[in-house]
Amino acid sequence: MSLEVTGLAKQYGDTPVFANVTFTVAPAEFVAIVGESGVGKSTLLNCLAGLDSWSAGTVVLDGTDLGRLSDEQTALLRRGKVGFVFQAFHVLPHLDVAQNVALPLLLLGQPDAARVAQVLDAVGLAGLGDRLPQQLSGGQLQRVAIARALVHRPRLLLADEPTGNLDPATAARVMDLLIHQTRLEGASLVLVTHSEAAAARADRVLHLAADGIRP
Repeated sequence: MSLEVTGLAKQYGDTPVFANVTFTVAPAEFVAIVGESGVGKSTLLNCLAGLDSWSAGTVVLDGTDLGRLSDEQTALLRRGKVGFVFQAFHVLPHLDVAQNVALPLLLLGQPDAARVAQVLDAVGLAGLGDRLPQQLSGGQLQRVAIARALVHRPRLLLADEPTGNLDPATAARVMDLLIHQTRLEGASLVLVTHSEAAAARADRVLHLAADGIRP
């Protein structure tokens, strides 16, 4: 999926977060976005997913201008074409691993136990589908989050500091998994990170600042 961002700006009241953000992501490209804390990296990622609004500019996903869609239309597009990996995992504690991973398919009305099992196997969690989140390590929880983000075969995967809560060895394995699975599925990957090691794995690195974004 192609992503085109043009002149994007975000502010809260009179307080600017970022402005003049323009970049593109080609189909199947891996782009890392880095920058100082507080510069709005996570906010930018939320805008790209249509989870947050922006003050100026455009976000075009696969030829569709998100700014022209209703909230319902944006949710439907995101549900079908976008996966999101959160730093804090955001797995549901009362659902087991397989149920958490199956959620995007259920929202699409396309339950597929075989696909859930396939993705769990791909992320190294085969046989753990009936475990509850509290029975897993941090690295395993992040793998659940990745499996859930990929299970519906999104064209774009957005990852917000997916290794931020992990030790270096586990972080490296999670990055291996993210890169391998997105390339296997042919998806584009946009990663927000503070990690130089994670950013170094990208096809391209962009630096976000308050006044724009640059290589």
